[in-house]
Amino acid sequence: MLAIETKALTKKYKDKTAVNGIDLKIEEGELFALLGVNGAGKTTTIKMLSGLILPTSGDITIEGLDMKKDTLKIKEFLNVSPQETAIAPNLTVKENLEFMAGVYQIENKDEKIAELVKQFKLDEVLKKKSKTLSGGWQRKVSIAISLINDPKILFLDEPTLGLDVIARKELWKVITGLKGKKTIILTTHYMEEAESLSDRIGIMAYGDLVDVGTAQELIKKTNAKNFEDAFVSIATGGEE
Repeated sequence: MLAIETKALTKKYKDKTAVNGIDLKIEEGELFALLGVNGAGKTTTIKMLSGLILPTSGDITIEGLDMKKDTLKIKEFLNVSPQETAIAPNLTVKENLEFMAGVYQIENKDEKIAELVKQFKLDEVLKKKSKTLSGGWQRKVSIAISLINDPKILFLDEPTLGLDVIARKELWKVITGLKGKKTIILTTHYMEEAESLSDRIGIMAYGDLVDVGTAQELIKKTNAKNFEDAFVSIATGGEE
């Protein structure tokens, strides 16, 4: 079953077209990376898919529901881990989890928090104020919070931006552990991250979805030596 489908999805700002009539299909349980240089339209696309902004035209279907008609219902089973770490700095990790469980009115909140603490190995930082944590821990907590409502669909916007190599690799393990259990839409500027984690990759340029495939398919299609070269070739239309 399709988790997400768009038809002729378009977003215009006055005389500028940010997203130009894209058709996209993402399967349930798939980890789909959406890549593009700055200004390619990927952030605008993610905002439309997650219900943060409305499209100018076109259709979005999430788990069989129409985004225009069923926005509130759809938002019950999706969540976003934004690029800016979404945790309250003066609350402890446990207090952050408890607060968000309250916001979502989670019935079995103690069980859910315990499950996330175990999944993300948060025991050692549970009583620490979030502002005292390293960037890697803050990102872990932010992703844990985005799972508090047990979403079917999770958007990860630049989840490892600014992290050191070790923290990034640790977060990759966490994301890999979610594969198949959630439908994940990942945006990243790290080509190695997209290649390592994704089932399929979509590349945007100038508001268009110019190609979709596995990393290996895109490498083969462009006769590139590696995925980074394939991305550059597709994103620039073969002009370097």
